[in-house]
Amino acid sequence: MRIFVTGASGWLGSALVPDLLEAGHEVTGLARSDASAAAISGAGAGVVRGTIDDLDLLGTAAAASDGVVHLAFRHDIAFTGDFAGAARADRLAVDTLVDALAGSGRPLVVAGGFMGFEAGRTATERDIPTTDGSAMSERTVTGAAVLDAAARGVRSSVVRLAPTCHGDGDAGFMASLVALARATGVSGYLGDGANRWPAVHRLDAARLFRLAVERAPAGTALHGVADEGVEIRAVAEVIGRHLDVPTASVTPEDAPAHFTWLAGLIGRDLPASSALTRELLDWRPLRPGLLEDLEKGHYFRT
Repeated sequence: MRIFVTGASGWLGSALVPDLLEAGHEVTGLARSDASAAAISGAGAGVVRGTIDDLDLLGTAAAASDGVVHLAFRHDIAFTGDFAGAARADRLAVDTLVDALAGSGRPLVVAGGFMGFEAGRTATERDIPTTDGSAMSERTVTGAAVLDAAARGVRSSVVRLAPTCHGDGDAGFMASLVALARATGVSGYLGDGANRWPAVHRLDAARLFRLAVERAPAGTALHGVADEGVEIRAVAEVIGRHLDVPTASVTPEDAPAHFTWLAGLIGRDLPASSALTRELLDWRPLRPGLLEDLEKGHYFRT
């Protein structure tokens, strides 16, 4: 298959592209910079220069492909105060990709998340997330539009990716918690720390996206989850031990000062199952779980 990948040089895309190539697919990646183009071509894939805001280019590249994996997101503006703008750009890109593939039966696989699920209850692929009209929930609305594209003749699927997609080189949530523990001298967790986050290794997640583009049925929600729920206190304990700093509870009142931008996320309890995904696509996580990966020590290199 000729697969067009947005976000091909990113954290997940840079693992997906080699996986697709090794499986015998031809890959073209969207690159918005010289560095991204060099990384994609260096991996053995073709390059289309542009961004997800270049809708005509996006549609043309999708129409010329046998399938699309959409991983790109405007993180450059999302995390500098304009998440609503990033969400709007993502929706326009998805609508363009759907229009390009409509009626073809070709696959469109889009990365999603776990916003909108009931806290404390293990989310399954059959659950439908709620929305509240906020900018953060707009990606949930976009995910629903992707699944609805099945009615337009697109073999569409959404991979709800665990918030902790870990591995060597990770600069996300786990790296941020390590950096906070270094800066404050305390490896903290909120309250009793019993709240859980799902997690998946980057390489297992990449393989799931490849399986989805190859054979996920139209209108399918999939869960990129290996660890259903890792207690944040356990994460903090591993970090504290490796950095030789105390592990301690942080009160809700002190959370903004200690956790900074993570304060609104660190206490969430969002376990999730991938049982249906594993059964449907015969996907089995093969890489280390989150705590085992933390114990390897690569997060603590200086």
